[in-house]
Amino acid sequence: MVETGNMDGLRERGFVRYGAERLGIPAGSAEDDLARIRKVFAALPPDPYAPRTHRFRRYSHAVYLPWKDELSWIPGTPDPVHGTVTDFFQGEEDPAHPRTRRVLPDIPEELRGNALLLRLLRWDIEQVLSLRNLGSRPLWAGVHLIRLGVDGPGQNAVSTPDCLHQDGGSAGTFTFAHLISRTNVTGGQNVIATPGSAGLQPDDPWADIHAEFTLTDPLDGYAVHDHRVSHYVGPVRAGSGPGPGERSILIVGLAPYVPQL
Repeated sequence: MVETGNMDGLRERGFVRYGAERLGIPAGSAEDDLARIRKVFAALPPDPYAPRTHRFRRYSHAVYLPWKDELSWIPGTPDPVHGTVTDFFQGEEDPAHPRTRRVLPDIPEELRGNALLLRLLRWDIEQVLSLRNLGSRPLWAGVHLIRLGVDGPGQNAVSTPDCLHQDGGSAGTFTFAHLISRTNVTGGQNVIATPGSAGLQPDDPWADIHAEFTLTDPLDGYAVHDHRVSHYVGPVRAGSGPGPGERSILIVGLAPYVPQL
């Protein structure tokens, strides 16, 4: 059952679920903006680091200045293939790419001003600010578009890391997920577990599971306090309908900016 009350679960348990109504977005009120977001998801480039996983993605950074109530996208680095790219580092907790520098294609300019996307980003930021005293520090945002797509029976689309994991970063790191679309697929179950379960499969007898659920409706989502839980999403498989299937999700990682000097 989707939790539609306040965000106390994030404070007390380290995770919470929510639906579109919790976001303050009435059904049907953002269909045009949602359609524009889905159009970008449909054209996502393949994951350059996992070409056979049927995973497609883009990624960009933004920074929020709470004293100005200002959200600004950070320019990417010029790239001959993708136009611009942004560094993506998931920390030592990623067993597939430990301590590896990666770059991913940027979120296109036409999507960065999308009213629904900005509304989701600001809602996520508001939740973190309500939990932490961050009014005098910039808030760093990693914005990730991920589509798991399958063309027909027999194909699996796999997320990464393919195990219970944490996203890395400081004890102030929070991750929010918003389902954009889910069409003609099975699987994609989300699992939330203890930090000590990181690196295990959800069905491992040593895994200590808090919750299991599947996002099904547009803008269904969940949030985790990365330091306090581990999480996982299972493979996506083709459904029983004709044609391809997909699961598209917006992931927003938020953490206080840490000076390097």
